[in-house]
Amino acid sequence: MLAILWWLIIGLVAGAIARLLIPGRQPMGLLMTMVLGLVGSIIGGLISWLLFGGNLQDPGFHPAGLFLSILGAIIVLGIYVAYVQREQVR
Repeated sequence: MLAILWWLIIGLVAGAIARLLIPGRQPMGLLMTMVLGLVGSIIGGLISWLLFGGNLQDPGFHPAGLFLSILGAIIVLGIYVAYVQREQVR
């Protein structure tokens, strides 16, 4: 249960930081910001696993994991903003 709470907190933090770093308006609430961060965490974890390999013996919190979660959330948010802007042009 505590692990799920940490995932939600890290997701919210990563999503909020990504929204602060990407310019423009992103019309989403608190829940969508958390989902953005969670998806970013998954993508960041995948990037980490591809670059450095996985260590299943030490799955705990690492500051680099937070950085990659933010990076993943920035990637997801950038794709979302580009998609919304493209749809508005049509």
